[in-house]
Amino acid sequence: MRKRLVGLSVIAVTVSVMALAAQQRPAPGPDSTTGGNSPAAPTSPAGSGGLQTGRGRGPAVPQGPAPHLPDGTIDLSGVWQGGGPVGDLAQGVAKGETIPLSPAGKKVMDARQSKDDPEANCLPTGVPRFAPYPWRIIQTPTHKKATHIFFLFEGNIHSYRQIFMDGRKHPADPDPTWYGHSIGWYEGDTLVIDTVGFNDKFWFDFRGHPHTEKLHTIERWTRKDLGTLVSEVTIDDPGAYTKPFTVSFTARLRPNEELMEYICQENEQDSKHIKGPAGTP
Repeated sequence: MRKRLVGLSVIAVTVSVMALAAQQRPAPGPDSTTGGNSPAAPTSPAGSGGLQTGRGRGPAVPQGPAPHLPDGTIDLSGVWQGGGPVGDLAQGVAKGETIPLSPAGKKVMDARQSKDDPEANCLPTGVPRFAPYPWRIIQTPTHKKATHIFFLFEGNIHSYRQIFMDGRKHPADPDPTWYGHSIGWYEGDTLVIDTVGFNDKFWFDFRGHPHTEKLHTIERWTRKDLGTLVSEVTIDDPGAYTKPFTVSFTARLRPNEELMEYICQENEQDSKHIKGPAGTP
């Protein structure tokens, strides 16, 4: 039986706590998150922010071609792990590139304290950040044109994202929310998600990369094969960055798994121990 670690939101983002946790569970298996174009660190997978994933070793990533639904649409459903930054957004940029923080964005980032990370305080991760625990894609319906796609998250507040697939447009003045207003469509075997209407509360990573309510993201989710789902996210926020930039991360299929109920607010015991600037162990 899998066991949940105490205070797991902060364990996921605090290196010192992760060192202790590593002594209590096996090393990551082949299903661990891998990053985009940045080389993996020798002791932890790139794309996971340099931190271990939350469940430890699991079954091997299944091999084979990417499946399709009866109507020919790419089948993205299943339980996945990874797919976005945890510790450091910069792990997803192409080799040799840097994140184009504006002076205003850098000022906000430099002032942030680790203890104030919303994810560490059981709040949603926003986009494109992920908690280091599994999540599920649900495509509905399967017998006719899809109207929604849902992302269900095990971590943090057991939250979800909904992507409207019925051809609607963004509202003219959306209410700012943690996950924004998302519309989607398919380009071949790639799911494209266009999102606006974010609040400015979540952090992109444990280092504290900021954003404003001007944030606009374009996600491209491509199932490369049976066990691999690649996320390429273009971030456009003139309030905190000097130009748009793209990050890439990889999710791995968790076959025969189900999401576990986890209510972060009932179990969080660690944020009061986090001290120092954002990103500091």
